[in-house]
Amino acid sequence: MGMFILRRLGVMVLTAICLTFVIFFLTNLYPNLEKLAKTQGNVRMTDEQVAQWIDNNGFGQPLLIRYGQWLGVAPGWTITGEDGTVRGRCINRDNTSETAPRFCGVLQGDWGTSTVFKDDVSSIVSTRLGLTGKLMFWVMMLMVPSALIIGVLAGMREGSRLDRSLSTFSIASTATPEYVSGVIFITFLASSAGVKWFKGTATSAADGATFENFFLPVLTIALYGMGYIARMTRASMTEVMTAQYIRTARLKGVSFRNIVLKHALRNALIAPFTVIMLQFPWLLNGVVIVETLFNYKGFGWTLVQAAGNNDIELLLACSVVAVFVVLVTQLISDIGYVFLNPRIRIA
Repeated sequence: MGMFILRRLGVMVLTAICLTFVIFFLTNLYPNLEKLAKTQGNVRMTDEQVAQWIDNNGFGQPLLIRYGQWLGVAPGWTITGEDGTVRGRCINRDNTSETAPRFCGVLQGDWGTSTVFKDDVSSIVSTRLGLTGKLMFWVMMLMVPSALIIGVLAGMREGSRLDRSLSTFSIASTATPEYVSGVIFITFLASSAGVKWFKGTATSAADGATFENFFLPVLTIALYGMGYIARMTRASMTEVMTAQYIRTARLKGVSFRNIVLKHALRNALIAPFTVIMLQFPWLLNGVVIVETLFNYKGFGWTLVQAAGNNDIELLLACSVVAVFVVLVTQLISDIGYVFLNPRIRIA
């Protein structure tokens, strides 16, 4: 198991480097840099002025060198102006050219400064990620138990009326996008057109989440993922219930309740476990629509703002966090899969 984890960690590091380089390359294309220059300077800047701004802000260096500087494995750039002032990547309001560190990148905890929010990117990401983490927690608390119960009940007796009813509900919830169900909930449960049981915005939930201002975004996200997990659980449960050892237990007179809880349930949860772990990266990036719809200023909302305003440093940080979450959840999924199914052997 130890060697397996070490190998996976090595693959994760290589994958992270490749993915972050691709993201860095795409965000640092010349059209994006030109747009950033005109946003920070003047929209009527000439091509020569744009090129000068790019050089003066360290974007004129080769791509690999800039990637190394952003990562923190290459020395930060410095430029001496005509008036003798020294500017650079590692020089900020807290230090000077004499006291500035030589390396200042992601590995050193320096994520840069947001050009939109005018604040440290690390502070913005940590704050917004905490808000999204709160949303993800309550979504998982609602989605996972509900989906497992629906899937197990539907799979226990394949073809029954209960199975058909729950399967129809699962398909309908998965087939309904979040922006559709969210608009429906707001229209009928949070506006003057329906009953005003909840708030149509979740902005106030950032300061203090209540049932009134937080339930609709949680329900909107949970409902979409619930059907997919329930369908996977139902399919796995149906397959397990037809296994030979289940038939043997029935012939021995074991009660149906004990057959489900003690024999079928653990084996039926192997496939849904992988699906549940895959919900974490989906939730982190899939909440973009819901957070925008309910004006909940979490990680997804920040990602939209960074992309819409060409905030390169913030966009890079959000992308790195998303890559990290995907890789970590895949590792946890593989380890958990081995523990759930002892028949799996690690080569």
